[in-house]
Amino acid sequence: MVAAAAMWSIAGVVTRMLESVQSFELTFWRSFFTAICLVVFLRVLQGPGVLQRLAKAPKQLWLSGVCWAVMFTAFMVALTLASVAEVLVTMSVGPLLTALVARIFYKQTIQLPTWLAIVIAGAGMFWMYAEPQSAISTSSAFTLAGLPWGTLIGFLVPTAAAVNWCVVQQAQKTGDSLDLLPAVLVGAVISGFLTLVLAWPLHSSPHDIAWLALLGLVQLALPCTLLVFCARILSAPEISLLSLLEVLFGIFLAWVGAGEEPSARVISGGALVIVALVVNAYGMKTKSLESTKS
Repeated sequence: MVAAAAMWSIAGVVTRMLESVQSFELTFWRSFFTAICLVVFLRVLQGPGVLQRLAKAPKQLWLSGVCWAVMFTAFMVALTLASVAEVLVTMSVGPLLTALVARIFYKQTIQLPTWLAIVIAGAGMFWMYAEPQSAISTSSAFTLAGLPWGTLIGFLVPTAAAVNWCVVQQAQKTGDSLDLLPAVLVGAVISGFLTLVLAWPLHSSPHDIAWLALLGLVQLALPCTLLVFCARILSAPEISLLSLLEVLFGIFLAWVGAGEEPSARVISGGALVIVALVVNAYGMKTKSLESTKS
Protein backbone atom coordinates (compact mmCIF):
# COMPACT_ATOMS: atom_id res chain seq x y z
CA MET A 1 0.00 0.00 0.00
CA VAL A 2 2.93 2.31 0.68
CA ALA A 3 4.28 1.49 -2.79
CA ALA A 4 0.87 2.26 -4.31
CA ALA A 5 0.75 5.65 -2.56
CA ALA A 6 4.27 6.42 -3.78
CA MET A 7 3.31 5.62 -7.38
CA TRP A 8 0.12 7.69 -7.19
CA SER A 9 2.16 10.65 -5.97
CA ILE A 10 4.34 11.04 -9.09
CA ALA A 11 1.62 12.68 -11.20
CA GLY A 12 2.34 16.20 -10.02
CA VAL A 13 6.08 16.24 -10.60
CA VAL A 14 5.76 14.43 -13.95
CA THR A 15 3.15 16.95 -15.13
CA ARG A 16 5.60 19.76 -14.35
CA MET A 17 8.23 18.09 -16.58
CA LEU A 18 6.03 18.17 -19.69
CA GLU A 19 6.67 20.56 -22.55
CA SER A 20 2.94 21.16 -23.04
CA VAL A 21 0.23 21.80 -20.42
CA GLN A 22 -2.90 21.24 -22.53
CA SER A 23 -5.00 19.59 -19.84
CA PHE A 24 -7.42 17.58 -22.01
CA GLU A 25 -4.65 16.17 -24.19
CA LEU A 26 -2.62 15.18 -21.15
CA THR A 27 -5.67 13.45 -19.71
CA PHE A 28 -6.31 11.60 -22.98
CA TRP A 29 -2.81 10.15 -23.22
CA ARG A 30 -2.72 9.08 -19.57
CA SER A 31 -6.15 7.44 -19.84
CA PHE A 32 -5.20 5.81 -23.15
CA PHE A 33 -2.07 4.16 -21.73
CA THR A 34 -3.88 3.22 -18.52
CA ALA A 35 -6.57 1.41 -20.52
CA ILE A 36 -3.98 -0.51 -22.55
CA CYS A 37 -2.09 -1.58 -19.41
CA LEU A 38 -5.27 -2.66 -17.61
CA VAL A 39 -6.41 -4.78 -20.56
CA VAL A 40 -3.06 -6.61 -20.37
CA PHE A 41 -3.25 -6.96 -16.57
CA LEU A 42 -6.81 -8.27 -16.69
CA ARG A 43 -5.85 -10.77 -19.38
CA VAL A 44 -3.01 -12.06 -17.19
CA LEU A 45 -4.91 -12.05 -13.89
CA GLN A 46 -8.37 -13.15 -15.02
CA GLY A 47 -7.80 -14.89 -18.33
CA PRO A 48 -9.45 -14.22 -21.70
CA GLY A 49 -12.96 -12.83 -22.13
CA VAL A 50 -12.46 -9.43 -20.48
CA LEU A 51 -14.78 -7.62 -22.90
CA GLN A 52 -17.41 -10.36 -22.70
CA ARG A 53 -17.48 -10.10 -18.91
CA LEU A 54 -17.78 -6.32 -19.11
CA ALA A 55 -20.82 -6.66 -21.38
CA LYS A 56 -22.53 -8.78 -18.72
CA ALA A 57 -21.42 -6.63 -15.77
CA PRO A 58 -24.05 -5.09 -13.48
CA LYS A 59 -25.02 -1.47 -14.04
CA GLN A 60 -23.24 -0.47 -10.84
CA LEU A 61 -19.91 -1.30 -12.46
CA TRP A 62 -20.64 1.13 -15.29
CA LEU A 63 -21.68 3.81 -12.80
CA SER A 64 -18.43 3.18 -10.94
CA GLY A 65 -16.61 3.54 -14.26
CA VAL A 66 -18.21 6.94 -14.82
CA CYS A 67 -16.99 8.00 -11.37
CA TRP A 68 -13.47 6.85 -12.25
CA ALA A 69 -13.67 8.83 -15.51
CA VAL A 70 -14.57 11.99 -13.59
CA MET A 71 -11.68 11.37 -11.20
CA PHE A 72 -9.15 10.79 -14.00
CA THR A 73 -10.22 13.86 -15.96
CA ALA A 74 -10.67 16.31 -13.09
CA PHE A 75 -7.35 15.37 -11.51
CA MET A 76 -5.22 16.10 -14.58
CA VAL A 77 -7.14 19.27 -15.44
CA ALA A 78 -6.74 20.49 -11.85
CA LEU A 79 -2.97 19.89 -11.92
CA THR A 80 -2.65 22.26 -14.88
CA LEU A 81 -4.60 24.98 -13.05
CA ALA A 82 -3.35 24.80 -9.45
CA SER A 83 -0.33 23.78 -7.43
CA VAL A 84 0.30 20.11 -6.72
CA ALA A 85 -0.07 20.70 -2.98
CA GLU A 86 -3.48 22.36 -3.33
CA VAL A 87 -4.83 19.59 -5.55
CA LEU A 88 -3.54 16.76 -3.35
CA VAL A 89 -4.82 18.26 -0.11
CA THR A 90 -8.21 18.89 -1.73
CA MET A 91 -8.33 15.28 -2.94
CA SER A 92 -7.47 13.91 0.50
CA VAL A 93 -10.88 14.79 1.97
CA GLY A 94 -12.41 11.90 0.02
CA PRO A 95 -13.03 9.62 3.05
CA LEU A 96 -14.90 12.39 4.85
CA LEU A 97 -17.01 13.18 1.79
CA THR A 98 -17.78 9.48 1.52
CA ALA A 99 -19.18 9.53 5.04
CA LEU A 100 -21.36 12.55 4.19
CA VAL A 101 -22.65 11.01 0.95
CA ALA A 102 -23.47 7.78 2.78
CA ARG A 103 -25.32 9.77 5.43
CA ILE A 104 -27.31 11.92 3.00
CA PHE A 105 -28.27 9.30 0.41
CA TYR A 106 -28.12 6.02 2.30
CA LYS A 107 -28.98 7.19 5.85
CA GLN A 108 -25.84 5.62 7.30
CA THR A 109 -24.85 6.76 10.78
CA ILE A 110 -21.78 8.98 11.09
CA GLN A 111 -19.73 8.24 14.19
CA LEU A 112 -18.45 11.01 16.48
CA PRO A 113 -14.78 10.71 15.35
CA THR A 114 -15.88 11.21 11.74
CA TRP A 115 -17.95 14.28 12.63
CA LEU A 116 -14.94 15.66 14.50
CA ALA A 117 -12.71 14.91 11.51
CA ILE A 118 -15.14 16.68 9.15
CA VAL A 119 -15.06 19.82 11.31
CA ILE A 120 -11.25 19.80 11.53
CA ALA A 121 -10.84 19.19 7.79
CA GLY A 122 -13.35 21.93 7.00
CA ALA A 123 -11.35 24.35 9.13
CA GLY A 124 -8.17 23.33 7.31
CA MET A 125 -9.73 23.84 3.87
CA PHE A 126 -11.16 27.21 4.94
CA TRP A 127 -7.76 28.33 6.21
CA MET A 128 -6.09 27.30 2.96
CA TYR A 129 -8.39 29.30 0.69
CA ALA A 130 -9.91 32.07 2.79
CA GLU A 131 -7.01 34.37 1.98
CA PRO A 132 -6.80 37.78 0.32
CA GLN A 133 -7.32 38.06 -3.42
CA SER A 134 -3.67 38.86 -4.05
CA ALA A 135 -2.56 35.73 -2.20
CA ILE A 136 -5.01 33.57 -4.12
CA SER A 137 -3.71 34.90 -7.41
CA THR A 138 -0.13 33.97 -6.54
CA SER A 139 -0.88 30.54 -5.04
CA SER A 140 -3.02 29.23 -7.89
CA ALA A 141 -1.96 29.01 -11.50
CA PHE A 142 -5.33 30.12 -12.80
CA THR A 143 -8.13 32.18 -11.26
CA LEU A 144 -11.29 33.65 -12.70
CA ALA A 145 -13.62 36.04 -10.90
CA GLY A 146 -11.50 35.55 -7.78
CA LEU A 147 -12.06 31.77 -7.66
CA PRO A 148 -9.27 29.15 -7.65
CA TRP A 149 -10.69 27.00 -10.44
CA GLY A 150 -7.93 24.43 -10.24
CA THR A 151 -8.91 23.64 -6.67
CA LEU A 152 -12.63 23.66 -7.44
CA ILE A 153 -12.13 21.22 -10.31
CA GLY A 154 -9.87 19.14 -8.08
CA PHE A 155 -12.73 18.89 -5.59
CA LEU A 156 -14.60 16.83 -8.18
CA VAL A 157 -12.07 14.03 -7.56
CA PRO A 158 -12.97 13.29 -3.91
CA THR A 159 -16.65 13.93 -4.70
CA ALA A 160 -16.64 11.30 -7.46
CA ALA A 161 -14.61 9.00 -5.22
CA ALA A 162 -17.22 9.34 -2.46
CA VAL A 163 -20.05 8.47 -4.84
CA ASN A 164 -17.99 5.62 -6.25
CA TRP A 165 -17.35 4.07 -2.84
CA CYS A 166 -21.04 4.31 -1.91
CA VAL A 167 -22.00 2.65 -5.21
CA VAL A 168 -19.56 -0.20 -4.48
CA GLN A 169 -20.92 -0.64 -0.95
CA GLN A 170 -24.52 -0.69 -2.14
CA ALA A 171 -23.66 -3.22 -4.84
CA GLN A 172 -22.13 -5.50 -2.21
CA LYS A 173 -25.24 -5.26 -0.06
CA THR A 174 -27.41 -6.36 -2.99
CA GLY A 175 -25.08 -9.25 -3.83
CA ASP A 176 -23.42 -7.64 -6.88
CA SER A 177 -19.73 -7.63 -5.99
CA LEU A 178 -17.85 -5.13 -8.16
CA ASP A 179 -14.34 -5.85 -9.42
CA LEU A 180 -12.13 -2.77 -9.10
CA LEU A 181 -9.92 -3.24 -12.16
CA PRO A 182 -12.71 -3.56 -14.78
CA ALA A 183 -14.37 -0.46 -13.31
CA VAL A 184 -11.08 1.44 -13.58
CA LEU A 185 -10.74 0.22 -17.17
CA VAL A 186 -14.21 1.52 -18.00
CA GLY A 187 -13.30 4.86 -16.43
CA ALA A 188 -10.08 5.11 -18.41
CA VAL A 189 -11.88 4.35 -21.69
CA ILE A 190 -14.64 6.91 -21.02
CA SER A 191 -12.11 9.56 -19.98
CA GLY A 192 -9.98 8.83 -23.03
CA PHE A 193 -12.83 9.16 -25.52
CA LEU A 194 -14.22 12.36 -23.99
CA THR A 195 -10.89 14.13 -23.70
CA LEU A 196 -9.81 13.03 -27.18
CA VAL A 197 -12.78 14.92 -28.62
CA LEU A 198 -11.95 18.00 -26.54
CA ALA A 199 -8.20 17.84 -27.28
CA TRP A 200 -8.29 17.13 -31.02
CA PRO A 201 -6.07 17.79 -32.93
CA LEU A 202 -3.29 16.39 -30.76
CA HIS A 203 -0.04 18.31 -30.38
CA SER A 204 1.94 16.44 -27.70
CA SER A 205 5.60 15.82 -28.43
CA PRO A 206 7.18 12.34 -28.21
CA HIS A 207 8.84 13.56 -24.99
CA ASP A 208 5.44 14.29 -23.39
CA ILE A 209 3.85 11.08 -24.69
CA ALA A 210 6.65 9.03 -23.12
CA TRP A 211 6.10 10.67 -19.74
CA LEU A 212 2.33 10.21 -20.00
CA ALA A 213 2.81 6.54 -20.88
CA LEU A 214 4.80 6.27 -17.66
CA LEU A 215 1.87 7.83 -15.78
CA GLY A 216 -0.59 5.43 -17.37
CA LEU A 217 1.45 2.42 -16.26
CA VAL A 218 3.13 3.47 -13.01
CA GLN A 219 0.79 6.12 -11.63
CA LEU A 220 -2.55 4.39 -12.34
CA ALA A 221 -2.52 0.83 -13.67
CA LEU A 222 0.07 -0.66 -11.30
CA PRO A 223 -1.11 0.98 -8.03
CA CYS A 224 -4.76 0.18 -8.79
CA THR A 225 -3.75 -3.45 -9.30
CA LEU A 226 -1.82 -3.42 -6.03
CA LEU A 227 -4.85 -1.93 -4.29
CA VAL A 228 -6.92 -4.97 -5.28
CA PHE A 229 -4.51 -7.23 -3.39
CA CYS A 230 -4.16 -4.82 -0.45
CA ALA A 231 -7.94 -4.69 0.01
CA ARG A 232 -7.96 -8.44 0.64
CA ILE A 233 -5.66 -8.03 3.65
CA LEU A 234 -5.92 -4.51 5.03
CA SER A 235 -9.01 -2.94 6.58
CA ALA A 236 -10.65 0.14 5.05
CA PRO A 237 -9.27 2.47 7.80
CA GLU A 238 -5.76 1.12 7.24
CA ILE A 239 -6.02 1.68 3.49
CA SER A 240 -7.38 5.21 4.01
CA LEU A 241 -4.59 6.06 6.43
CA LEU A 242 -1.80 4.69 4.23
CA SER A 243 -3.32 6.46 1.21
CA LEU A 244 -2.52 9.77 2.94
CA LEU A 245 1.11 9.13 2.08
CA GLU A 246 0.24 10.18 -1.48
CA VAL A 247 -0.28 13.74 -0.23
CA LEU A 248 3.06 13.84 1.59
CA PHE A 249 5.00 12.10 -1.19
CA GLY A 250 3.37 14.21 -3.91
CA ILE A 251 4.04 17.57 -2.26
CA PHE A 252 7.63 16.55 -1.50
CA LEU A 253 8.32 15.35 -5.05
CA ALA A 254 6.86 18.52 -6.60
CA TRP A 255 8.94 20.62 -4.20
CA VAL A 256 12.22 18.80 -4.81
CA GLY A 257 11.71 17.72 -8.42
CA ALA A 258 9.95 20.79 -9.84
CA GLY A 259 10.77 23.57 -7.38
CA GLU A 260 7.09 24.02 -6.52
CA GLU A 261 7.28 25.15 -2.91
CA PRO A 262 3.90 25.06 -1.12
CA SER A 263 2.73 28.24 0.61
CA ALA A 264 2.55 28.49 4.41
CA ARG A 265 -1.25 28.46 4.27
CA VAL A 266 -1.30 25.29 2.19
CA ILE A 267 1.11 23.58 4.59
CA SER A 268 -0.78 24.59 7.73
CA GLY A 269 -4.24 23.98 6.26
CA GLY A 270 -3.09 20.71 4.76
CA ALA A 271 -1.70 19.64 8.13
CA LEU A 272 -5.16 20.16 9.65
CA VAL A 273 -6.73 18.03 6.92
CA ILE A 274 -4.18 15.26 7.54
CA VAL A 275 -4.87 15.39 11.29
CA ALA A 276 -8.59 15.13 10.55
CA LEU A 277 -8.11 12.05 8.39
CA VAL A 278 -5.89 10.39 11.01
CA VAL A 279 -8.58 11.07 13.64
CA ASN A 280 -11.19 9.54 11.34
CA ALA A 281 -9.08 6.48 10.50
CA TYR A 282 -8.19 5.90 14.15
CA GLY A 283 -11.84 6.17 15.16
CA MET A 284 -12.88 3.69 12.46
CA LYS A 285 -10.09 1.32 13.48
CA THR A 286 -11.13 1.47 17.14
CA LYS A 287 -14.75 0.81 16.23
CA SER A 288 -13.70 -2.14 14.07
CA LEU A 289 -11.68 -3.66 16.92
CA GLU A 290 -14.58 -3.22 19.35
CA SER A 291 -16.95 -4.92 16.89
CA THR A 292 -14.50 -7.81 16.50
CA LYS A 293 -14.21 -8.29 20.27
CA SER A 294 -17.98 -8.21 20.73
